[in-house]
Amino acid sequence: MGTILIRWLILAIAIFVAAHLKFVGIRYESLSSLLVAALVLGIINALLKPIFVTLTLPFILLTFGLFLIVINALLLYWTGKLVTGFIVPSFGSAIAGAVVISLVRLALEGWL
Repeated sequence: MGTILIRWLILAIAIFVAAHLKFVGIRYESLSSLLVAALVLGIINALLKPIFVTLTLPFILLTFGLFLIVINALLLYWTGKLVTGFIVPSFGSAIAGAVVISLVRLALEGWL
């Protein structure tokens, strides 16, 4: 249970960093909407990402894994549509946010 909580906190920190970079465009209205967005994104990643990765495996292989950014951006964009108070204004913002979130998570999870 502790590792799930730590991963959720890392995801929340990564979304926080992405939201505070002006070029990304992601915003949140309150801390609670940020935490709910991290929870929803974590659940969507756990449930839908394996299905999308399996279905798009030829594209992932063809693009040397870069298509995973598109999948992450799509899931982030959907999270913005599902969570009130968490705004992902465009798919371009979702792509930039997905890259930032992935890099921050990579850095923070490296410390575990």
